[in-house]
Amino acid sequence: MSEKILLVDDEKGIIDMLKMALSKNGYSHLYAAYSGEEALNIVEKQPIDLIILDIMLPDMDGFEVCKRIRSKCQTPILFLSAKTTDFDVISGLTLGGDDYIKKPFNPMEVIARIKAITRRQKLENIQKATTFIYEIEGIKVDMKEAVVLINGSSVAMPLKEYELLCFLIKHPNQVFSTAQLHRAVWGELGRGYENTVVVHIRRLRKKIEENPSLPEKLINIRGLGYKFVSKG
Repeated sequence: MSEKILLVDDEKGIIDMLKMALSKNGYSHLYAAYSGEEALNIVEKQPIDLIILDIMLPDMDGFEVCKRIRSKCQTPILFLSAKTTDFDVISGLTLGGDDYIKKPFNPMEVIARIKAITRRQKLENIQKATTFIYEIEGIKVDMKEAVVLINGSSVAMPLKEYELLCFLIKHPNQVFSTAQLHRAVWGELGRGYENTVVVHIRRLRKKIEENPSLPEKLINIRGLGYKFVSKG
């Protein structure tokens, strides 16, 4: 299995049990975190396909971890917790969790839930791949023809500006850090990656914003990153 899975729990025994069960079922790209802060650092530095997240962590609860992750990406999150009230389950799903399993649990149930989530993700990705034309806020991108129209007029763009715009327009109203944008467009982080992203953001704004000095479409969320705004 190629999926990268992050296990977040302060109990080493549970992490080890999940690792064993997942490894036996073909999942080899496994990461472990024993606190909320450690989990957030891994998500920031490493693309993750699915997160198994405990709620009761030593530094912050899993709900807070989920909120912070959701402010940056839509990685599927499966809550795994001894907090079993209906309120806890509803809170976890409302905050952006994709599923919720109560402790104690059967490892095979976790495997089944993971397979269901990843299967659904793959179907969604196939559906997204069949979409070639994106149109938001006066910006139209035809990815099959590699054409960009701003308010009906064709605009030429260098490759990386075009790829950056394509990534952002596919993920409207989501906040991405400079590191996440660099990985999505340029690949692995290199020296000076932050400046590379900032420069391309600045150039892109000159082409898509009415007033690049006061951007309304491609905005900066202080301390978090950048977001392509869609009001519709």
